Amino acid sequence: MLSRGTEIRDRVVSSDPGLSRLRSALAATVSMATALGVEYLLAHLTGADAKGALVGMLLGAVVAMMGSMALGDAGAWAKVKTAVFFPVAFAAGMAPGAAVGAHPDLMLVVFVVVMFLAVFVRRFGPAFFFYGFMAWMGYFFASFLHATMAALPAMLLAVTVASAWVLLLSLTLLRTNPKRTLGQVVRSFDARGRSLARACADLLANRDPRQETRLRRRVQAHQARIAEAALMIEAWSAQPGAVPAGFSAAALRRAMVDAHHLLDQLATAACALVDSGSGLAVPAAEAADRLARHDDRGAAEVAYRLAALAERAGGTAGGWWPARHFAAAALEIAPVLERARKPGAAGAEPVDDFEPAVGLVFGALPGSAAAAGEVPARHARWNPLSRLDFVSRQAVQGAIAGTLAIVAGKQLSDARYYWAVLAAFIMFTGTATRTETFLKGFNRVLGTLVGLAASIGLAELTAGSTAAVLGVICGSMFLGFYLIRLSYAYMIFFITIMVGQLYSVLHEFSPGLLLLRLEETAIGAAVGLVVAMLVTPLSTRDTVRTVRNNLLEALREVLTAAAARLEQQHSDPPPDFDALARVLDHRLYQLALVARPLTRPVLGGTTSPRLRHRLSLYAALTTHGRALAVAMRTPPGSCARHPDGPAAACAALAEAVEELTAAPPGTGRPAAEGSLARADVALFAYTPAAPGDRANDPALRALSHLYHVLCDLAATGPAGPRRLRALPAPTVPRLYRQVRAGVPGERSAG
Repeated sequence: MLSRGTEIRDRVVSSDPGLSRLRSALAATVSMATALGVEYLLAHLTGADAKGALVGMLLGAVVAMMGSMALGDAGAWAKVKTAVFFPVAFAAGMAPGAAVGAHPDLMLVVFVVVMFLAVFVRRFGPAFFFYGFMAWMGYFFASFLHATMAALPAMLLAVTVASAWVLLLSLTLLRTNPKRTLGQVVRSFDARGRSLARACADLLANRDPRQETRLRRRVQAHQARIAEAALMIEAWSAQPGAVPAGFSAAALRRAMVDAHHLLDQLATAACALVDSGSGLAVPAAEAADRLARHDDRGAAEVAYRLAALAERAGGTAGGWWPARHFAAAALEIAPVLERARKPGAAGAEPVDDFEPAVGLVFGALPGSAAAAGEVPARHARWNPLSRLDFVSRQAVQGAIAGTLAIVAGKQLSDARYYWAVLAAFIMFTGTATRTETFLKGFNRVLGTLVGLAASIGLAELTAGSTAAVLGVICGSMFLGFYLIRLSYAYMIFFITIMVGQLYSVLHEFSPGLLLLRLEETAIGAAVGLVVAMLVTPLSTRDTVRTVRNNLLEALREVLTAAAARLEQQHSDPPPDFDALARVLDHRLYQLALVARPLTRPVLGGTTSPRLRHRLSLYAALTTHGRALAVAMRTPPGSCARHPDGPAAACAALAEAVEELTAAPPGTGRPAAEGSLARADVALFAYTPAAPGDRANDPALRALSHLYHVLCDLAATGPAGPRRLRALPAPTVPRLYRQVRAGVPGERSAG
């Protein structure tokens, strides 16, 4: 049995690849807590009054919070170059804020301009994301506190000290070790692989038909989590000093592609075994259970027994093919994972030139904005603003939303309308499409609503105890940052608790004040949604379609490279199939990311069985495309003996993918009929292979699966989900289809 400690460790490691969420939360909490103490000491040394000390501590906390994120995973010199401009960014906002603070109408006009510029500067790089927000916060502090020019030096001194302090922390106590982090991500991949084995075991052992659909979706969800961890490894491999000495990033990529391929093979074979209804599912479930419990030796013994049973059954019993491949995957997974965990033993030569398929953004994979950057907005014919680039459109949206939030928020409160402005402004941070914007606003209101009730209860418990208040504030900050990637509502829930504690310390706390915050937040969210829907709207479905096309283009590149490899065409440099496979995985990750809002039941009516089914087909394309890339390293079996047929099939499937990409949505006509017919002939008629040989040949097996999944994508008819075939049966096309397809060698033979 797996020990309780190992099980808990696997769960923690699996839920947070590289412990990036934990490190981010700890960095923000430690930075803010210590910055408050540093700023308090600074105020004491400079003889500042109570208000000046409070302003300095608040500024220090804001600098520490944003600085901990901005300086999280960069190199030492890059951190210094980034942090040195923190005071400059704050000064750029504070100076105009102090200049217009005494003129309310002018202050609001400049506030809108600052909101526009704070978003517009994001085009210059990730650091400017924080610089823009710092300028926004600087203006906010200076204008709403009615700071004078004489007070600016003290405020900038507090910002400079906080910047130096958070830089010092990031270089010492909070420094990220790339090598250790990469090792943690690899361990997370291993833990997620064990979780997938557990899901496969549960599916194989299930005898309740009512639970089968749920268990299949669980397997698919674990496959998506494994792909995410694999992409994290890809991104961290490119960080300086991350890959251990004596091993190359390219070799680590190959090991992880192999492991990823084997885990997907395990899941695919498990689903096929369930479909077959074979008794071979019983030993397969035992092998998967042993893998999940880290009993690799026991899993190998059961896998050998399963392989022997499948060989004796042969083609006479259902499930013989998936059982053989399940056994092969179960036998190979443990050694491949071990090689990935201890890469130094591989003895590979270091490679300096490594181009990752995906990079890191603040220690995590890029969000939806990276995928939607080139998607055109709606209404471009009559609205010139829609022709702007993505960042400029968001800057315009932020400025308009801020203006409307000021007008609407002031109707409710002349003193607290900035809560509405903040809610409207934040809705365009980290979002790309109008559906994502709605979800962020919804989560902000939901988090505020639930946090309001918790704030009232906690304020009574911590009243009069400074230590308890500080403990709740630090705990709320840690939990908010730790859970933000799971849901933005968690972050806002804990922020609302923290705000309640701050007002309690200032002796301004009241349920009515928190209720006003909820109302202003709802106004800002509503304004942001209206602007996202009407001003240069970016359609979620347009974004999904564009990212889908990017995925199909990546698959076409794999097929084209495979055709060239089979035809023995030499290119300089030769195609890197491991890199092509990782690009394919990244495109699928982006597709799942931008399509996620359309699968949320909270939106009512957007959840579509057809969309879910098609997303599962794109996931299948990625799985089989990666399998083809692995097989193309050294084409075996029938592909090596008779390359012309598989090469023609690759070319025809690549053409089919291109036609599917170009087909307009909703045409109601089948797409890529001709190219898929040519692939049918080349793959099943021209390539000499018996059913057993076809099952044993990895390239033919991958091409067969790709052919059938593409047929499903190209087909019209009922939108309901259909189960994919475990192994395509050979077909014999008619003579006229062979002639029309132009099979290699047919014309010369004639």
